[in-house]
Amino acid sequence: MSVHKKEIKKKVTTHRLMKMKQEGEKISMLTAYDYSMAKLIDGAGIDIILVGDSASNVMAGNETTLPITLDQMIYHATSVVKAVDTALVVVDIPFGSYQGDSHKALDSAIRIMKETGGHAVKVEGGAEIRSSIERILSAGVPVMGHLGLMPQSIYKYGTYTVRAKQEEEAEKLIADALLLEELGAFALVLEKIPAELAKKVAEKLTIPVIGIGAGSGVDGQVLVMHDMLGINNEFSPRFLRKYANLHEEITRAVGRYIEDVKAVDFPNENECY
Repeated sequence: MSVHKKEIKKKVTTHRLMKMKQEGEKISMLTAYDYSMAKLIDGAGIDIILVGDSASNVMAGNETTLPITLDQMIYHATSVVKAVDTALVVVDIPFGSYQGDSHKALDSAIRIMKETGGHAVKVEGGAEIRSSIERILSAGVPVMGHLGLMPQSIYKYGTYTVRAKQEEEAEKLIADALLLEELGAFALVLEKIPAELAKKVAEKLTIPVIGIGAGSGVDGQVLVMHDMLGINNEFSPRFLRKYANLHEEITRAVGRYIEDVKAVDFPNENECY
């Protein structure tokens, strides 16, 4: 008599992500900011959970990612890590916590790793933050890079339009991507750049390249969980595919609850002690 054991998913590590790229297996990545949603996403089998500074937008209601603090990121990441069994948890280092001061960058990364239990950090930029990346990596902290549209630099751009369409910016992006790999970054996010350029970068690099609005020629994809679940109804860029309409579902459920309370239909006899 054979016993069917439940398949146990192996923990995702930086080494496994590299192997996935080598074997042509695409990498799935989503954001999460709290225990309950992280538990659902991890249980569904996601490869990477990003505790993104997008929490500034979707959790705190800020216009940009800039206001969120290191303490707030640590709070969100700590909640997420408690829920995760298999996914690799990457935590954004927020604006002002690593740029221009490599010692501050290392302090920020160490706080994240020690206080949250996260597995890696993510930073935005290339050559401009080289010294910060080098110092973080020197402590053995895995670093994920981020190029293309970099939300922490939104006031410099003045727009959320596609980046690196011009040859000069595209060449700098390629150079920065190669530099990040050379320094020791384990993966790279490319946001909102031409698909052809993203594919070119992914082919040049040996480390995994994760895209958001960067076409399908990369090694994986990332979306903001609130966007892909249709919780946030006000954000509909071209690159976003909504896999649910929770805005509608939640609004309908809350409306029914209100009606039942007003009509004294909830709680009924079976729901009382």
